[in-house]
Amino acid sequence: MAGGEVKKDPANLELSPAAMQAMGEEVVRRATHYMQALADMPSVGDYTGIEALCRAMREKTPEEGSPLESLLDPLFEEWIPRSFNAAGPGYLGYIPAGGVYTAALADFISDATNRYTGVWNAAPALVQLEANALDWMRDWMEFPPEARGLFTTGGSMAMFNAIACARERLLGNAIRAGTLYVSSQSHHSIVKAAKLAGIAHDRVRLIDVDASFCMRVDALERAIAADRRAGLKPFMVFSTAGTTNTGAVDPMDEVADLAAREDLWHHVDGAYGGFFHMVPKLRPLLGGLPRADSLTLDPHKGLFLPFGTGALLVREGEALRALHSSTAGYLPEKQDEFYDPQQYGPDLSRDFPGLRIWLTLKFYGAARYRAALGEKRELAVHAAEEIAKIPGIVLDAPPQLSLFAFHLESKGLNTIEAQNAATRKLMQRVTQRGKVMLTGAMVGERYLGRVCVLSFRTRSDRIETCVRHIAEETAALLAEAAR
Repeated sequence: MAGGEVKKDPANLELSPAAMQAMGEEVVRRATHYMQALADMPSVGDYTGIEALCRAMREKTPEEGSPLESLLDPLFEEWIPRSFNAAGPGYLGYIPAGGVYTAALADFISDATNRYTGVWNAAPALVQLEANALDWMRDWMEFPPEARGLFTTGGSMAMFNAIACARERLLGNAIRAGTLYVSSQSHHSIVKAAKLAGIAHDRVRLIDVDASFCMRVDALERAIAADRRAGLKPFMVFSTAGTTNTGAVDPMDEVADLAAREDLWHHVDGAYGGFFHMVPKLRPLLGGLPRADSLTLDPHKGLFLPFGTGALLVREGEALRALHSSTAGYLPEKQDEFYDPQQYGPDLSRDFPGLRIWLTLKFYGAARYRAALGEKRELAVHAAEEIAKIPGIVLDAPPQLSLFAFHLESKGLNTIEAQNAATRKLMQRVTQRGKVMLTGAMVGERYLGRVCVLSFRTRSDRIETCVRHIAEETAALLAEAAR
């Protein structure tokens, strides 16, 4: 297919309508077959000889084209299967989501039509769809009407823009004096984003957490006071609405009170847990979130969208615009009535991330999303209750949202090193059984096993399998330790 039309005129890259139709149908056929088989695929593909495979895949630039089928065969049959099955129902490690099919269709439409959405004037109606999606998120989070935001590639870039916004508002040119505060359980991307925004590592303060792994506000207050005495300028504090390690939700109301007294910018990292706030009955779990000056959201987590879909909301939209607004002789004249992406974000050339969210929400409706998120919370609570009953399991962090953490203990595992090793083996053995993928995390000196329920494909049957496999492998490990 790649040879015929192109060889007649090497400079012509156009394909006939019939060729495009056939290529599209072939890709959709393979993709739908792949998704249909997700539930039966192992949670982690076969990594045997993966290094040798990757070395063998290295190749020089192809001078001649190849038929599409010859490119799709190894992609679907060899390379995609040899990876984490992050789209499957058994993906309970890290923070899962799944990737809804409507978003794939939206990306195809976006790429095929190739409309430029960086500037409002270039595609006003399409940019309005993106503005609508941001407004829906603003309303779910109970932010004020003047709040504005932007779509990013993920939480890391949302964090970077939030820090730059706060730095510009509260520090001006005195960047070196600024200090920023995060809990010891905050996501590592915050420190990286701070460095990119000009806040060096020695100006980032790690605040202790309590027994529930939540930020200690008293420790935060002392750190702020110490920096002020040292002549520094505290300017920003991060709360987390669901940490990656244990799912802990920081006391956002208390942090917001302190931030208001100390004139600090309060950012909430809601990359994992923020979208639970769209479910009214779950909002008490995230008390204080609507008071944030800015908020990270990851639609590729809580809205089940494909990877590469992040978002930032800023309470005072003009603060975000003040950071990014610019003009040039070749750009259209600014207008103030409609949302203009290049006035609120760093990108001028960009893809069309809003379409995947708009199309998906219009197709499913918010009510079905609320039902799905509520179910994930219920499944996590049920799983935690059942796993806590297993002899040898100690539940360290019950699910505040849909993630919980635990470790193994027994008479035969009488040191923390032995408990860590056994807990790590438990995660590995359950994952090797192929039905669910579990991961753990070092929290202080202890290794904790984790279960995170967030994929839209994870239903009660897979949770029951997870509980059963953990119970069986725990019993085996404890028996080994007792010998």
